[in-house]
Amino acid sequence: MLMETKESFIPYVGKIIDIKQETPDVKTFSVVGLDGKKLFNHIPGQCAMLIVPGVGESMISITSSPTLESHMEFSIKKCGCVTEWLHSAEVGQQICLRGPIGNGFPVEGALKGKDILVIAGGIGIAPVHSVVNYMMDHRENYGKIQVIYGARSKADLVRLDEMQNVWKKQPNCSIDITIDRAEEGWDGHVGFVPPFITELKPDAGMTVIMCGPPILIHMSLGILKDLGFKDEQIFTTMEMRMKCGIGKCGRCNIGDKFVCKDGPVFSFDQLGELPPEY
Repeated sequence: MLMETKESFIPYVGKIIDIKQETPDVKTFSVVGLDGKKLFNHIPGQCAMLIVPGVGESMISITSSPTLESHMEFSIKKCGCVTEWLHSAEVGQQICLRGPIGNGFPVEGALKGKDILVIAGGIGIAPVHSVVNYMMDHRENYGKIQVIYGARSKADLVRLDEMQNVWKKQPNCSIDITIDRAEEGWDGHVGFVPPFITELKPDAGMTVIMCGPPILIHMSLGILKDLGFKDEQIFTTMEMRMKCGIGKCGRCNIGDKFVCKDGPVFSFDQLGELPPEY
């Protein structure tokens, strides 16, 4: 997949063509250019800057796979002035986007040919959703895919229908879902994601992609190491630290690295070489 050659700091004008309510505070927005075509090409794990003149701008993960050719999708949680504005928008609304930003997951590098373990919590499924769908559309290039995903409640599970009715039906693919507390109407696993990993005991030969709240990442990393996983096998994304997206504001620097330019995707052995600021 080739990246767009246009400079990522030049905004595109897009139009919302569909809005799907995923959870009480997460919506998925389908966006095209004003010409009705996809805005730009990207790699799974890359981001875009959502710009709302007079309101602000916000870094968001591109949720759709590059293999989706008709439009781009962004699953966005309402958690600030920009995203609150977006959640009030309607189909037909024009928005500005800069992208693609960042390096993306190494789907044609370190992940290719490997068994893949995806660990995500809450809205953390959005960045890895692109990776999973990319691997589904190039199934012959990847081994087993195991997804371990959790949220506070059933209502907070993002894209649950797709996981159960599309991903789960793919060959050599397993989907393990948990919610924090038992509730009426839920007959699946109950508990937090890190202990669930211990119960499932994934094969330590798999390559891992993790995304979610910092506490989930921290606890899951310790459990994975106890199971025999090495730092170089584990990748995560750190787009939460990104601000300007072009390496100028300095907000995302960790040592001599800039998350928006050198990341947001890093392996944990790469992070281990940096100052403990993350």
